[in-house]
Amino acid sequence: MKKGLLCALTVLLIDQISKAFVLSYFARNAAPVEIAPFFNFVLAWNKGVSFSMFHSDHPAMPWVLVTVALLICAVITHWMYTEKNVPTILCFGMILGGALGNVIDRVRFRAVVDFLDFHIGARHWPAFNAADSAICVGAGVILIWNLFFAPIEKLSDPVKKGEDKK
Repeated sequence: MKKGLLCALTVLLIDQISKAFVLSYFARNAAPVEIAPFFNFVLAWNKGVSFSMFHSDHPAMPWVLVTVALLICAVITHWMYTEKNVPTILCFGMILGGALGNVIDRVRFRAVVDFLDFHIGARHWPAFNAADSAICVGAGVILIWNLFFAPIEKLSDPVKKGEDKK
């Protein structure tokens, strides 16, 4: 559990420091920066959830999203507490730290600060941030591990189970 919380804190700090840098930079410079032919450094405000789904300018929406995110954080914390596998605990920590980083943005700014813009030509992937990356990597590793690599539980022979009770 402690390793997961330390991982969450690390992700949260990386996320908030990177967002502070972005906000500081774009307070002085309005134009996006082309880093590579496929990657730009931009400032985007996400008032929705992943990929700006459920985008809304309604004043209550940030608080609805904060409430949902905090409930999800509570569930993830419980899973992290009950989990025995250290890599899975670290993945839960990544998800928790990322979620809390975005919650802080919603409380402070009523939107999430996004700044990483990958694209191919004129086709852009929705901008995202370090918190989003941590959430995706953590969830992706848990999903891939459980689909392809987790030990398969051996089914017990029901006849032997009955014999064990004798």
